[in-house]
Amino acid sequence: MTISGVRIAPAVPSRGQSLAEPPADPMAPLGEALLRLGQCDGQTLERGRRVAAETGQRLDAVLLQLGLVTERGLADAYAALLGVPIASPARYPEAPLLPDLLAPRYLRAARVMPLAIEDGALVLGVADALDEFAPAAVAHRTGMAVRVEIAVPIELEAAFGRLYPEGEAEETPGGGHGGEALEEDAERLKDLASEAPVIRLVNQIISRAVETHASDIHIEPFEDRLRVRYRYDGVLHEADNPSARLAPAIISRVKIMAKLDIAERRLPQDGRIKLAVRGTEIDFRVSTIPSLHGEKVVLRVLDRSSVVFDYEKLGLPAAVVRDWTRALELPNGILLVTGPTGSGKTTTLYTGLTAINAVSRNIVTVEDPIEYQLHGINQIQTKPAIGLTFATLLRSILRQDPDVIMVGEIRDLETAQIAVQAALTGHLVLSTLHTNSASATITRLRDMGLEDYLLTAVLRGVLAQRLVRRLCDACKREAEAPAELVERFDLKRRAAGGRVRLWHAVGCAKCRSTGYRGRQAIAEFLQPNPEIEHLIFSKADQSEIERAAVTHGMVTMFQAGLDAALAGTTTIEEVVRSIRAEA
Repeated sequence: MTISGVRIAPAVPSRGQSLAEPPADPMAPLGEALLRLGQCDGQTLERGRRVAAETGQRLDAVLLQLGLVTERGLADAYAALLGVPIASPARYPEAPLLPDLLAPRYLRAARVMPLAIEDGALVLGVADALDEFAPAAVAHRTGMAVRVEIAVPIELEAAFGRLYPEGEAEETPGGGHGGEALEEDAERLKDLASEAPVIRLVNQIISRAVETHASDIHIEPFEDRLRVRYRYDGVLHEADNPSARLAPAIISRVKIMAKLDIAERRLPQDGRIKLAVRGTEIDFRVSTIPSLHGEKVVLRVLDRSSVVFDYEKLGLPAAVVRDWTRALELPNGILLVTGPTGSGKTTTLYTGLTAINAVSRNIVTVEDPIEYQLHGINQIQTKPAIGLTFATLLRSILRQDPDVIMVGEIRDLETAQIAVQAALTGHLVLSTLHTNSASATITRLRDMGLEDYLLTAVLRGVLAQRLVRRLCDACKREAEAPAELVERFDLKRRAAGGRVRLWHAVGCAKCRSTGYRGRQAIAEFLQPNPEIEHLIFSKADQSEIERAAVTHGMVTMFQAGLDAALAGTTTIEEVVRSIRAEA
């Protein structure tokens, strides 16, 4: 096509299709493209159109600001509408192209980036698919034909951070002192953290985490660099790293956003940030700890819009869900969910509470912190600094005649004793504990100082779980299991004597080339029976208790993991990595 007399080479059509010229009024067909691709529904689109008409903004900008579509979804719609491809993350160059002709400041302002030179034409990634001026200007400046590809804004920003660091050259925060050590006093840090480049960089780090569905952001200062890592499906991946000189300013900016004391760098601190990112309300739990080269900061991303409290979505085995659901209907006793940090214990408890929530039940939770708000359930945040601990809150809650009490975690004997007292007086108590298996919970409570007769009187069930990564449905590959693996894990018996076939991770664009997409729970559920109660009284260890539970039908976590691998939802390697079982 031609813009202002400058020829712009069309993108190479995919699958032999001809390119469509941008429509005179692209907003009308844009809505049709979004509906056709399932990026939004008619009601959502109509809401966006009304706001666009009232504010005078473009429809695409309104949809993004309100969080009604994602940047990726909008890019897909424009790609389909204009017949141009989307620039993948691998498309961005290793080094800036034509740096003598194209100034970083202009490229940032125009939100375009040269991606490659192919067949004599410059391939240009553009964030605004309807901006004809910027490609024309680049074509005029370089004297080359320009071919356009749609850039997803969050990926474009990440590439800018890598190829054109704002911490260098003329945009170094502090103006002209980029090579000098940043002063560590609080006022100086406040000034640095308030400068536009730092604010923009921190916003970019946070936005990328939300857009790519990361669960955590790790910001880690080292002697020669500042490392930024994102956790996807339980595994950390390194991202493009900002300049090390920006470390104090970036960390201070996060601490200011979390309302932490930026002058205190010797002690750990915890805080919370509530932000609208890409139009979506997101909570971030912030934790800082002092390290050798500064403070390490971890932000846990809590996206309420993406959380669904549903057993099927969690991936819990059907038999476990059945037994757990029955236990939740009991009038009293203690139910525990155990596992290491980040194993989905709270999500499982929330799902159970949501299932039994009714007008006829008085449900109260005591949490530290409250991760998600549950409609119709009274949730209380502990505040140890003023003496509002799990134990003190439990005592007060018992005076308000609750039917169900959820305690975020049983951490000490005092909390355990009050929970037992509540269970003995006719309440159903739900809580979490850090143990490696369901049977190990008995030993852990015993070590806390809880008497065996109390354990047998109130314990109604223990659900132990881990999270394993799900195989990506788009690229997973099936193959016959090696004979050594079949023999080692006795897979032929679990496969009912048939041919043993397993699925393997491959990797594609949809799963960030990891082969995995999302996670599911692998769990075991132990229900005390007379034999197990007798073992508890006789001070039996956890292995004896587990053997007795297996004899009465309990499927261990590792066995449940093998079943999931045989079903093709995960891999043997992932089960062994997550559960660390010895075969």
